Amino acid sequence: MTTEPASLESLGVLFQSDDFIVVDKHWDIRIDSKMWYEKHTVQAQLRHRFPQLADPSTYYGFRFCHQLDFSTSGALCVALNKAAAGRAYRCFKDRTVTKAYLALVRGLVEKETQTLEFSIGKNSSEGKTHMMCIEGTEGCENPKPCQTELMVLEYGLYDGDPVTKVLLQPLTGRTHQLRVHCSAIGHPIVGDFTYSSGADDAPYRMMLHAHFLHIPLEPEPLLVSGEDPFLPTLDPKWLPQRSLRTLTTTVEALLERRLEEDRKIKEEKRERARKEEERRKGRKERRTKEEIEEQTRQCQEWLSEWAGD
Repeated sequence: MTTEPASLESLGVLFQSDDFIVVDKHWDIRIDSKMWYEKHTVQAQLRHRFPQLADPSTYYGFRFCHQLDFSTSGALCVALNKAAAGRAYRCFKDRTVTKAYLALVRGLVEKETQTLEFSIGKNSSEGKTHMMCIEGTEGCENPKPCQTELMVLEYGLYDGDPVTKVLLQPLTGRTHQLRVHCSAIGHPIVGDFTYSSGADDAPYRMMLHAHFLHIPLEPEPLLVSGEDPFLPTLDPKWLPQRSLRTLTTTVEALLERRLEEDRKIKEEKRERARKEEERRKGRKERRTKEEIEEQTRQCQEWLSEWAGD
């Protein structure tokens, strides 16, 4: 990741197989666009770098498995064929995908680990229809429950102002969820022009990065972890002062917790299936027993009538 603006050539690749490419999306670049003047998009970068992989049967040439905001950088998964896209789509639909984002947020977050549970809806207020908002905000339409796990990694300064480096795990997938949740607790993301009412315009970018992606595909899961772009060597305005936990161990613990939850869910499904099969067998055995008893009764009636005749 660089502080330089995006170009057609500046496409980082984190993972590639016959079915998928995971690119390291640049900050301030759209994934795709129908506007003729949008020259720099991830779709255009892919066409430039991998023209042989573009699928002419799709509008953009590539199937993006999920979305990242214009201002957000990091891991973005692209399916290279229709079957692969379907497999990935089912994982996203079933909410079995694990994602984690790095962010620098304004101020010092006191609670080191917390779950943010603000419902989020569309903002219908004049001049804010491009934004989302939390339930209870004037003009908030159709708010839906949302959950984000927040873990503090480091405290420090950005350009002299106190900030906190955090790892964010969205448990739901609402538009602008991480940005809205951080703003709701009084710690907006550094450089988030939209959710600072246009005040936070000094940083060169919004400090939100999709760092980790795990898609439990069969038979082999897709697991990608990118670099940390928020380092003093890359941006000298960021000055860490106190570390609480390392990024690597935090992500490993997060993944292990998620895998354990998935194992429990699978075990519960197997147990429910086993009990349902037992109930089905029981019902079948009862029906069989009842049928045998009915057949025996009829035979006895026929024998009695035959003996009487």
